Amino acid sequence: MPTAICGPLVYDTIMTFHGQFKNNILPDQMHILNVTFLAPKLRREFGGCGGNIAYNLKLLGDDPLLVTAVGQDFGPYRAHLEKHGIRLEGVRVINEQFTAQCFITTDLDNNQIASFHPGTSANAHESLLRSIPQIDFAIVSPSEPQVIEQCVGELAARKVPFIFDPGPATAAFKSNTLRAMIDRSTYVIVNEYELNMIKNRTGWDTKDIASRVRSLIITLGPKGSHIHVNKTVHHIPPAHACQIIDPTGCGDAYRAGLIFGITNGRDWPTSGRIASLMGALELEHPGSQNQHFERAQFAAKYKQQFGHKPD
Repeated sequence: MPTAICGPLVYDTIMTFHGQFKNNILPDQMHILNVTFLAPKLRREFGGCGGNIAYNLKLLGDDPLLVTAVGQDFGPYRAHLEKHGIRLEGVRVINEQFTAQCFITTDLDNNQIASFHPGTSANAHESLLRSIPQIDFAIVSPSEPQVIEQCVGELAARKVPFIFDPGPATAAFKSNTLRAMIDRSTYVIVNEYELNMIKNRTGWDTKDIASRVRSLIITLGPKGSHIHVNKTVHHIPPAHACQIIDPTGCGDAYRAGLIFGITNGRDWPTSGRIASLMGALELEHPGSQNQHFERAQFAAKYKQQFGHKPD
């Protein structure tokens, strides 16, 4: 049965700066900031939270169904997704606009500066979910605020279990809207910064947020993640990449692993470790949709990382 991936498809232009941002920015001159970073390496990749999650979930053997809007330039991305067997009946083409675009510069510390053009992603809320008769699980990933709010409302009304992943859009929501969306969600996933922003906006602490959903997942980067379930906190260790090539899309790969664990009945410690390993495997490859593996290879890597096979 399909898992709806509500999130944008994006053409990523990725550049590498052979230095450190911190050495090229004067903190006391931020009010007149005007900097240029020479980036001799450039490549274009298929990206976007929706596309990245769907691609990684398909690698694990699940059935992702993309729900988003794209523009007149969708052709190359369509061919890529069709090649990998990812369902597109929830994708709407708007010929008068362009697909979303992101321009990312990464420094030698793996810090990133990005500029984002939303393109058609701002139209992805227009009745796309209503056209899909059967949805068994979903994730609402970072997008335009009105898209997130619409998807949360429609999934909750249909009683579809889903993950609420506000990401960078967290700052765009008023306190009451944020509280209402969390209360309607089945699961919430955030990083530490987003968690602190939610706490500040809602007046809730971590326990308050966790008590309102089946689980609250907090990603901690190289420190792993915490999964709050009822009054239990599962501490998920990080998986270690053989080499760090590109951090772009690691969080989306983590989310794909988490979805796989939930929809396939894995317990939380196992689901978290599957997610952690997916993020590490993403780190080892350039771009967000270039890694490949067979299920047996994934199981072997899981055992190597955690000392046992996934349950």
